[in-house]
Amino acid sequence: MDDYKFLFKVVLVGNAGVGKTCLVRRFTQGLFPPGQGATIGVDFMIKTVEVGNEKVKLQIWDTAGQERFRSITQSYYRSAHALILVYDISCQPTFDCLPDWLREIEEYASSKVLRVLVGNKIDREDREIPMHVGEEFAERHNMYFLETSAKESDNVERLFMQIAEDLMKQARMTNIPRYDPNSQNINDSTSNDSSCCSRLN
Repeated sequence: MDDYKFLFKVVLVGNAGVGKTCLVRRFTQGLFPPGQGATIGVDFMIKTVEVGNEKVKLQIWDTAGQERFRSITQSYYRSAHALILVYDISCQPTFDCLPDWLREIEEYASSKVLRVLVGNKIDREDREIPMHVGEEFAERHNMYFLETSAKESDNVERLFMQIAEDLMKQARMTNIPRYDPNSQNINDSTSNDSSCCSRLN
């Protein structure tokens, strides 16, 4: 039996080509896979981290961004503890599609799921979406915000560790000793007045 106290399901969503798989691989394996092909359906990887001297297992689900796989990926929203919505800062259409992804999240995910907006590929020089535009979008939709580079490993560790820390705090509030898929979502006890509208610092 694995030695961990909590297991959290983290799901990445967003258009194809924004770098979801590269973010997952960078965090879990320390690798940047060159020429990474599109994800077919859903894939997942696991990494155990330490938060406050306690081991937390993150089950990270990498979903396909293509429309033909949308019905498959939607089913993974329901049990997610955190959703990472990714766009490519050098590709305006991936940002323009964010409202569509949010509608899916609101329809299929828990209303209390931790939501994080990530602008990836900050290593690119051909930026099309200014940082403040991403920040403003995240603030309007009550999301954390962070920009990353899976290629250069910028802010990738911080992204997942911050999610683990926040989920751990919420889990302690509910006194759940170990992840139980039949228990309430860890966010259910969070007040409706609480806000996660901020940039990850």
